[in-house]
Amino acid sequence: MTTTQNPTRQYPFTAVVGMDDMRLGLLLNAISPAIGGVLVRGEKGTAKSTMVRGLAELMPAVDVVSGCRFACAPGAPDPACPDGPHAAADAEQRPTRMVELPVGASEDRLVGALDIERALSEGVKAFEPGLLADAHRGVLYVDEVNLLHDHLVDLLLDAAAMGASYVEREGVSVRHAARFLLVGTMNPEEGELRPQLLDRFGLTVEVAASRDPEQRVAVVRRRLAYDDDPAGFAARWADEERQLRERIALARELLPQVRLGDAALRQIAATCAAFEVDGMRADIVMARTATALAAWDGRTEVLPEDVRQAALLALPHRRRRNPFDAPGLDEDKLDQVLEESGGQDPDGDDDPDPEPEGPDGGPDGGPGGGPGGLPPQDGGPREQPADAPGPELPRQPEPERPARAEDPEREPAGEPAASGPGREQAAVSATEPFRTRRLDVPGLGEGADGRRSRARTAHGRTTGARRPQGALGKLHLAATVQAAAPHQWARGRRGPGLVVRRDDLREAVREGREGNLVLFVVDASGSMAARKRMGAVKGAVLSLLLDAYQRRDKIGMITFRGSGAELALPPTSSVEAGAARLAQLPTGGRTPLSEGLLRAHEVLRVERMRDPSRRPLLVVVTDGRATGGPDPLGRAHRAAGLLAGGGVASVVVDCEAGPVRLGLAGELARELGGTAVTLDELRADSVSALVRTVQGRPVRGGSSAGRGRDHDHVNREKAA
Repeated sequence: MTTTQNPTRQYPFTAVVGMDDMRLGLLLNAISPAIGGVLVRGEKGTAKSTMVRGLAELMPAVDVVSGCRFACAPGAPDPACPDGPHAAADAEQRPTRMVELPVGASEDRLVGALDIERALSEGVKAFEPGLLADAHRGVLYVDEVNLLHDHLVDLLLDAAAMGASYVEREGVSVRHAARFLLVGTMNPEEGELRPQLLDRFGLTVEVAASRDPEQRVAVVRRRLAYDDDPAGFAARWADEERQLRERIALARELLPQVRLGDAALRQIAATCAAFEVDGMRADIVMARTATALAAWDGRTEVLPEDVRQAALLALPHRRRRNPFDAPGLDEDKLDQVLEESGGQDPDGDDDPDPEPEGPDGGPDGGPGGGPGGLPPQDGGPREQPADAPGPELPRQPEPERPARAEDPEREPAGEPAASGPGREQAAVSATEPFRTRRLDVPGLGEGADGRRSRARTAHGRTTGARRPQGALGKLHLAATVQAAAPHQWARGRRGPGLVVRRDDLREAVREGREGNLVLFVVDASGSMAARKRMGAVKGAVLSLLLDAYQRRDKIGMITFRGSGAELALPPTSSVEAGAARLAQLPTGGRTPLSEGLLRAHEVLRVERMRDPSRRPLLVVVTDGRATGGPDPLGRAHRAAGLLAGGGVASVVVDCEAGPVRLGLAGELARELGGTAVTLDELRADSVSALVRTVQGRPVRGGSSAGRGRDHDHVNREKAA
């Protein structure tokens, strides 16, 4: 047997200051990979990547079949290994691999590439393994997992769940083992994972940089010492690394002997039911995590504190019902559920009335001295998850009604007057969100995978075929055969079969849906400041934010009031950030509509240079009024014409209310070349909705005759 050495000097895992929750989550997965990996959520610069790479150094070396590209174990090789069969093969020992999946990786890079040309012409499976094969029996690290394309995340998590990767293309398939410790990291400010994908990660932890000056000093001191002398620094931590490596190995050996009693199972089931998590995966993950915690502490029986700690790691990301829910668990509720569900085990081995644990899972911060049995870290206490779940939607307390004041932007009859020029009202709570109609960008795009507008994508329905442009994508078999058939006689084919050459290959052209950049331009002026009205406007924008989250869009928000416009939220994938800005939005002052539109034009110009393939959708939320300066309405229409000339797809959400309506929002929509839709028509269940796409429809006018013509046009189009 030969042994390969890793010459790199990683920053020692045990030298990282703090981050106890992440440390524990990684170690538990190292002990029991069946837990399903760990998702680390936190701000940038918190040593997430450093800890993952350090963990790989602690993992025991693995025995592999010499020359096998799929890391088969000599004692139990995979019978379906593409490089097999492995009979009496030589073996070698190598360190555990840490494979990193780049955000921009292709599907072939992840799962491997199959040479379709050789498969068709020679009948052989020429397979080039991907990153899933490289990570087998090792660690697969996905930094910024929330920025991966959805279909790549699906493939990744399916392989992690099944322990195998399947590559199938036009009836030719390859299967190989793919069991690995999956670690994903993400910054929530850049967008969330879908709930279905969150659920596939076994554990989740929240990390943040310490606010303790002493702990921050320790971080900087150790990092500078490592940068000056990596080998010397690693040597100083060699004993701690060795002890932790040995403890992981002992816990792995002890794990099959750990007993999960009926009382612990009842507590797990009661906890998952009390927090209303979907499905049964949470129960299974909690059971495996509690078992690993017992093995980590050197015990053969699961205790109530193990169940509690398992809940803190396995449930926070599973109890979220929408993207605005705050992560974390209500620990008081958790303690109450555990106490009520605790009972005597039928065998009499479990404690029927355990003492309430402290926040770290035990009376002294967890088994083994430090949190979760870890060696104590110098530099501060352990950071805990949020103490209580957030509200279902962000809300602000109802402010006291301000005194009436004279306002040149007088509201229509029947509405309370807004605050005066230059003055603002406190933020108003949003009404309950609703399901909105889909607003599409017209035409056919080629942007990021999503669920809004039509686009050419790698996945979707096949609409045609073309010659490959670069690497062959999805093979269009019928078009390939049709291209090769006329040349068979010239190629010497006299009998059955088909000679296929590279020039004959055709790839499928597919049509699916793309995500867009949805830029909200929100009127926060005095004419919008009536409390009931602004609450409805915020509820509509919140509904559109939820719709953008579900359709995998990027969002941005511009607000205008007083004398200018502000970029309240630069384009991002985080709808949480958009909801937070919306909840804090004050109102009052004049209506600089032109300033808001010009700011939108500048933001879209910059974003077009950054991401030219992502098409924008401009959503202007206003009553159409414009005040301040000479010819304010004319300047607003000229700014709208500038956006229309740039081909920006637009929709105006008409917020005008009251018995007398001026129809200014409809005029603005005409200048933008888009469509106006009222708050009522925005609802998906609205019978009077006039629009499904943001262009190619007549614009709502201010008169009943105009509205009737719009309905007639839509009805005629539906009939056609």
